[in-house]
Amino acid sequence: MKVLLLYDYPPTPGGLATQGDLLYRGLLEIGVDAHAVNLESEIEKEWYYRWFKPDIVVGIGYWGNTPQVILHPQRFGMQAVPWLVADGYIANYQDVLNQLPLILVTSNWVKEMYVRDGISADNIEVLPVGCDTDKFSPRQIDDPKVLAIREELGIAHDQLMILTIGGDAASKGAREVMQALAALDVKVPSWKYICKVWPQPRTILQNIEDLALAKELGIDQRVSYATSVVSRDFIPYLLAACDIYAAPSRLEGFGMPQVEAGACGKPVISINAMGMLDTLVAGKTALLAQVAERITVSEVTLGEAAGFKPGTKIQFDVPRTVDYRADVNDIRDFLLKLLTDPKLRSQMGMAGRQRVVENFDYRIVAQKFVKLINEKILTYS
Repeated sequence: MKVLLLYDYPPTPGGLATQGDLLYRGLLEIGVDAHAVNLESEIEKEWYYRWFKPDIVVGIGYWGNTPQVILHPQRFGMQAVPWLVADGYIANYQDVLNQLPLILVTSNWVKEMYVRDGISADNIEVLPVGCDTDKFSPRQIDDPKVLAIREELGIAHDQLMILTIGGDAASKGAREVMQALAALDVKVPSWKYICKVWPQPRTILQNIEDLALAKELGIDQRVSYATSVVSRDFIPYLLAACDIYAAPSRLEGFGMPQVEAGACGKPVISINAMGMLDTLVAGKTALLAQVAERITVSEVTLGEAAGFKPGTKIQFDVPRTVDYRADVNDIRDFLLKLLTDPKLRSQMGMAGRQRVVENFDYRIVAQKFVKLINEKILTYS
């Protein structure tokens, strides 16, 4: 089997790039002949089509990337297999997607979103995002690299660190976490809440709003935002430095940081919805807050980036959920449990580690990919 992967290559630290690169690495390690190229590079893609002649061209993205990851390889007679995340209110290119023999998606919730938008369920298969369980693994709190991060973030020796990682923190549920922390009405061990976010215009504005909320809640002295570009090599140590990983995300098709936190042996607080239903086990590897609210829209305006004419308005007969909000009272109760019970933190962390190793290790994901391709495409070609 010869596989060409199209994604954000060479990989940046972002989620889609990591998703593609871990599959690429996994395929190479299990002996598959594979190459990777940037999905935007037409000249290099065509170069691979001509000399490598791949059996399968796998494009990592969302439905809006159809021109780059499906239509382009099809023009050269290649068999395209997209591996898609959910992004946006509606899938365009229904005709193109429905003609494919196989579409991979990252979770059952993502599959539901594509089926909702008119894509046939028959040829959609779930392939989870991989995790490097060698890099993302439990580490002792006195590891010098872990201690250095805690010192840099101002975490005292006797403090518990709660962590959220995201492009911005609000989309990962940080505002709900802050409201829950402020609502703790019994004595708990000293804590500090760290939000690691990426520097970008929308993040700067969101940080200002989030920190204003922390001040309004009276917890601003114990909430800190770390806004910085970091490499993937840094994240395992950042996760190792925390005691609780909290991300009751507002929108999450898979939940890569939650999985990576589990791989590092950390208990997770999240939301009982979306991709987390695939990746986390309520009461065993994570504590999942119920959905308190769904934010819906009845109309959206889309443009060329989504495959529509500029200013195209789409109206929905049934309002579409675009965001979820986790129950703050549930998050408060979960924080209380984990902050006050080190044994529970350890048990959930160990269970999380075991689940990730058994189900989401990138080499296992690569093997699942090969099995799906053999069953769904190569057997009948």
